[in-house]
Amino acid sequence: MFLPGFARLFIALNIIRALSIIALLLVFASSIVVLVDDVNAVNAFINGGSNTTSLDSGDSDYVPNSTVPNQPAGAFWAVLNRIFIIFQTIVLVLSEIGWPARFFDRFFPVLGRGFGLGALGVMQCLLGASILSHYVGAFPLVTAFFLFSVGCVNILVGLIFREKVKDKRSILSWRERGKDALPTHVRGVDIRPVTGAVSSMFSRDEKAGDPTRTPSDASSRAGLSFGRQGEKAAALKGFLITKPLESLPRHAA
Repeated sequence: MFLPGFARLFIALNIIRALSIIALLLVFASSIVVLVDDVNAVNAFINGGSNTTSLDSGDSDYVPNSTVPNQPAGAFWAVLNRIFIIFQTIVLVLSEIGWPARFFDRFFPVLGRGFGLGALGVMQCLLGASILSHYVGAFPLVTAFFLFSVGCVNILVGLIFREKVKDKRSILSWRERGKDALPTHVRGVDIRPVTGAVSSMFSRDEKAGDPTRTPSDASSRAGLSFGRQGEKAAALKGFLITKPLESLPRHAA
């Protein structure tokens, strides 16, 4: 079945949004795994389960089997970093879902409905780069690469569609399009200028029957019919009157 252009765009943007949410959830899970591994490694080191000779001499930069640096308060900053990453992933997932929209519009405008996906993509790339800057296992490594790639896609989409992208992928906007009384596409041909001209013609006829209008208003807004003058006036307003598609009755085919 043929889909109009706005339907294909709606599906593509929502696929990107689904991938973005999946990448953030995977990073959320991998950060918890890394956090647990770091805590276990620090506990093993404190209890003397690891070789502390190299750590005491300063030859090792990290606690064995962890991302905790061998420096004062290194465990604290490593754990705090993972907590920040987990918190940021939760906020970004909520912004992709669009709930609560008023909260983001007021306190985080760059993630609200008035901004595009550029800021979201930058934050995803920063999260991915922060994770990839440390030695991590296979699962966190893959999820961080995935998140960084999705962030680059969101930056590109944000540069193309800018602040209109969230309206184009919104389900509510799709419902509003479904409420249109006149069709917008016929056999792949965009007929919105024609339907707009028809709607304006009917609204003009309704105003013509208004008894409160003065003769001067009626003469100033007199219809131009379907002649050459009407086509010129429609072209100046951005409307395009196209030739109807030729068709044959079913019994003739």
